[in-house]
Parts: sequence; C-alpha cells; structure tokens
Amino acid sequence: MAAVNADPEVMRWIRDGSVRDEQQTRGGVQAWESEWESQGFGLFAVEIRSTGETAGFTGLSVPDFLPEVLPAVEVGWRLGRSHWGQGLATEAAAAAVRFGFEERGLERIVSIAQVGNDASERIMTKLGMHPVRETVNPTYGRRVRVFELSSDQYVTTTR
Repeated sequence: MAAVNADPEVMRWIRDGSVRDEQQTRGGVQAWESEWESQGFGLFAVEIRSTGETAGFTGLSVPDFLPEVLPAVEVGWRLGRSHWGQGLATEAAAAAVRFGFEERGLERIVSIAQVGNDASERIMTKLGMHPVRETVNPTYGRRVRVFELSSDQYVTTTR
C-alpha cells in the first residue's frame, strides 16, 4: 500500500494530491482497521489472486471530510497504476456496495470524486450511482462531485 500511496499519479485525485510515505500509510491502515471496530464496516485490501500482490483497497467509510453529505457512508477505492483499466476497481467497489446494502443494511451509499477525475466517475456510473451535487471540499478547496445510490435503486438494478 505504501508503494501505491507514494505514486504521484495515483494520489493526484486524493485530498490535496500529496503522496504519502510508509509511516503515513501505516497510520492510515491503522485508522482503517479501527473503523471496522467502531462502524462495522471499513476498507478491504484488493489482492491479485494469482500472485497475492496488493493492488490497493476498496470499501466503505464515513466521509467526515465533507460534512454537508452526512450522515452518509462512502464507497471508495485506490489502486496502483499497474492495475488501472482492468475492471478491478469496478469489481471490488461493486462487492463493497453489495456488502453495504446486503450485509450492513445501509439505506444509501455515496461516492465522491474530484471534478475532472473521469475514471472514478465512470466507475460510479457502472455501480448504478448518479450525481446528486457538486460542491467544494472545505479542507482542500477542490471541487468535488457527489454520486449516490439508494438501497431501493440498488435492489432495482441488481434484479
């Protein structure tokens, strides 16, 4: 995960675009693990089955960085560049959405992308999500789009 977070192209659309070192990554992983205990959901490692290589992560978290959408649960993902364009993010995020609705009984799931991150918006659309607002991330001042999928919409699209 540290190698993924150290790649400027991967991190371009994350927060202020800064890369993270190994210590920052370790702290992030510890925070993700504690979310499982406090929220009953969190992030999953995405591994390549044939090699066991860590490709990145996907999963659910509370988007505290954007208070105007709260209460909410966000589906997110981050993969190393060598794993882009293979459908892994869509497959992994779809599993996280399924987990959120079917195992955790969530009523809605959002996903948030910086304006211009067309690849993430394509994934959101493939997940059945639709845009509901454009706003500014108050911490970093970057424009973001919020996509949403309700449990009712999820049930309709999975039948």
